[in-house]
Amino acid sequence: MPEFWSLYLPRPWNLVAIGATAAALLFGFIGASAFLAIWAERKVSGRIQDRLGPTRVGPYGLLQSLADGIKLLSKEDHAPTGADRFLFRFAPYLAFCASFCGFLALPFGDGLVAKEMNVAVFFMLAVLSSEVFGVVLAGYASASKWSLFGGVREAAQVVSYEVPRAMCVVVPICITGTLDLNIIGQQQTGWFWDWNLFHNPFTFAAFFIFYITATASCKRAPFDLAEAESELVAGFHTEYSGFRWSIFFLAEYGSMFAVSGLAVMLFLGGWHTGFLPFEPSAPQQLGFWLGNLLNVVVFAGKCWVLVLVMMWMRWSLPRLRIDQVMMTCLQYFLPISCVLLVGVCLWLLLVPATVTVIVRYALAIGSLSGLAVMVGSVLMKPPPMSAPAGQLPGVWAGRVAPVRLPAKK
Repeated sequence: MPEFWSLYLPRPWNLVAIGATAAALLFGFIGASAFLAIWAERKVSGRIQDRLGPTRVGPYGLLQSLADGIKLLSKEDHAPTGADRFLFRFAPYLAFCASFCGFLALPFGDGLVAKEMNVAVFFMLAVLSSEVFGVVLAGYASASKWSLFGGVREAAQVVSYEVPRAMCVVVPICITGTLDLNIIGQQQTGWFWDWNLFHNPFTFAAFFIFYITATASCKRAPFDLAEAESELVAGFHTEYSGFRWSIFFLAEYGSMFAVSGLAVMLFLGGWHTGFLPFEPSAPQQLGFWLGNLLNVVVFAGKCWVLVLVMMWMRWSLPRLRIDQVMMTCLQYFLPISCVLLVGVCLWLLLVPATVTVIVRYALAIGSLSGLAVMVGSVLMKPPPMSAPAGQLPGVWAGRVAPVRLPAKK
């Protein structure tokens, strides 16, 4: 892209065109991802709760997100009496900018990144963490005690969970020796056992701790204490409606994809399929365009799997109390992340390369076998969606339906 615009525009206009093109592509990607995520969230929750989800608007309800967007745009935009109107209106855009800036350093393929940085990992952690400022400002400026409680909760949660999340990020950094995400992705070229996830037991465990703490940073259940509808009405965005309310959720879905992309780059091989022993975009292989098209599809697919797991967790697990959330971080995740960081350093210093290779193969093949067994058990014997009279269907198959007693006269 820089070479293309440099052919037609002089400096500094070519730089402006490059930045505008990259920003438009990223904004379009975030918008399209949120469009699909809203629909997927309803379908996932519907499947978990034994219902259909959206079916009326468009085929399979695919246009439900568009209908929701039109409804939100038509709602009245107001600020409550006593609110700080400037901060109240500024907060959702600050939250979205933090989510958007994280995509600037996230590579979707080999060199396919808006801004290549040698400190890309640090940059992503810094800007994604600044989303909490929008949440705190929204809670403070709303002139509502429920919103203020939600903002303070989110501040305490993010500050606490940033520490184990950052320490889990350092674990694969110790292996790769760089903060450049593009180089980290290049180092994982090859088969799936070359991914950082399978390098040693400490990186394997660090992936799960990072994913859980990243879920907490996105305000997703069971860590959605900033919203907590059953306790705080709607939390930090209680007083928001219409378009500004939608900006908060656009930022949330953007952050979900961004932290999933960071997990994919650090642990899950980046844009590599794990079944091709070469870089697809290399000139002697598939070429730049076809190879990077494959890279983008693979990278986005991996990220979407992690996003769907976040949705699965939201509709399967109950919300934790604030004391349970803090205890989980400070008494469990923080010590575990410290052990993982020390362990990976000792592993690199003391364990021979031969043992590392054996452990890498064992972790990779064991994980693939476990995944195959889990998927096969679901596909070979799916839970029945209908049942004989007097019994329950689905996951309750085989249980007797409760008897409804006749109403007393």
